[in-house]
Amino acid sequence: MKNILIILCFITGLNTTFAQDGWLNILNEGGNNKGIKCTQAIQNAIEKASKNGGGTIFFPAGEYLTGALTLRSNITIHLDSGALLKFSENFDDFLPYVEMRYEGIVMKSFQPLFYAKDVENITITGRGVIDGQGKAWWNEVYRIETAKEPLPPTKYQTMWEEQNKGLYTEPYYKRTVDKKFFRPSFFQAYNCKNILIEGVTFKNSPFWTINPEFCDNVTVTGISIFNPHSPNTDGINPSSCTNVHISNCHISVGDDCITIKSGRDGDGRKYGKATENVTITNCTMLSGHGGVVIGSEMSGGIKKITISNCVFDGTDRGIRIKSARGRGGVVEDIRVDNIVMKNIKEEAIVLSLFYDKGTTVEPVTEKTPIFRNIHMSNITASNVNKAGQILGITEMPIQNITFSNINMDGKEGFTVSTATDVEFHDVKVNATVGSSFKISDSKNVILDNIGSSTAIKGVPVIKLDNVSNALINNNFPFNPTDIFIEADGKDTKNIFLKNNVFNNVTTKIKKGASLDKKAITE
Repeated sequence: MKNILIILCFITGLNTTFAQDGWLNILNEGGNNKGIKCTQAIQNAIEKASKNGGGTIFFPAGEYLTGALTLRSNITIHLDSGALLKFSENFDDFLPYVEMRYEGIVMKSFQPLFYAKDVENITITGRGVIDGQGKAWWNEVYRIETAKEPLPPTKYQTMWEEQNKGLYTEPYYKRTVDKKFFRPSFFQAYNCKNILIEGVTFKNSPFWTINPEFCDNVTVTGISIFNPHSPNTDGINPSSCTNVHISNCHISVGDDCITIKSGRDGDGRKYGKATENVTITNCTMLSGHGGVVIGSEMSGGIKKITISNCVFDGTDRGIRIKSARGRGGVVEDIRVDNIVMKNIKEEAIVLSLFYDKGTTVEPVTEKTPIFRNIHMSNITASNVNKAGQILGITEMPIQNITFSNINMDGKEGFTVSTATDVEFHDVKVNATVGSSFKISDSKNVILDNIGSSTAIKGVPVIKLDNVSNALINNNFPFNPTDIFIEADGKDTKNIFLKNNVFNNVTTKIKKGASLDKKAITE
């Protein structure tokens, strides 16, 4: 009996110490691991820990069901191995509406599954799985979008309209706004700092998965995200955030894998909060519209971004930077290095200012988007549809872009249009259709030690049209090449060829009918 009492005292002491250390086992706080909804018990545990200065809400192995949860300062959600936390499919469990951001527009709508506002030191960690059960949300979007006749408004649409009076968006966005139904992000922290998400697996997000907004010091590491083919189920989307660290993540989703944003149009410019100081490293991306994407909501600006040591296998695009006239904002100081891509359905690299709006030339104003100081190096890509596309606008060409030590095998090569200060160094593009490098309406171009191992008869490796101030040097095609350069355009001028060895080339330069005789200097 004495020994039993000693053991009981020891166990009681452990439990006391456990509680005193700030760990709250949800099974001791009114929750259950049988899949019966226990939202209130979880939220009460969060509030209890918060009153004591913070703590960890611990989920042992088992299945849990909850509605939306509000995180407080100094709170950790910890899911042990074998723990499965499911979120409700009942939209009522994500009311009342809260202030949040949806695709770069601040509004009131459904509470995100994990929601935090104006707090600090929040963590989600462990080896468990969190399931957003997003299918109900996706189906509602499909129902609204595919209706052939106007539908009677749901109570959620009526609530949205009542709580967002006076919300202005650009006319092109009317189709989205008219739905009046905006799915919640899986995790949205709004105006928070010191965020850590580590180890857990997220799946079936209703909308964007990890979505910090207006936050500082965000770390997302070692997580997995699995969303099936589904609408707008991006992986990790920091927006208007500073000091963001994303590493060692595995992502396969229904939209972009990682996207960096900073607000849409006038609403984004109103807040004027750039996303800056972002590192993305050691990640694998499988299914997704893009591997790492910047934009298109970038009206607050995006700057000082590094992307390194990542693999994209099966995404629609690899690195994608996108915006459009009217959006405004500056994307600058971007470094991409040490990337491997395979099975890319569209472009391996794309920088485009023609994303989702018209193409009429406009005066340069705060609405004019700017891409500049973007540098990519040490990239290998195979089985891609197109190596790359650089597409600027007349009033604001894309500026200061370099590509170094790049090897790509694919259907089409690089296309550069309306850009200035563009350099290719040690770039090999083995295209099966068309030229490996097509450059038009651009100036200040360097093509240094570039080429193709699959030069096509009758097709130039380099095609220039209305290009000025270009240096083509240090090129030595190893394989038999029919045409190395084709140049045309009345504005093509100051093209210099230096230190090239064309022993294996049949035609060095094919000159178009409108090319000035003095345009090229050998």
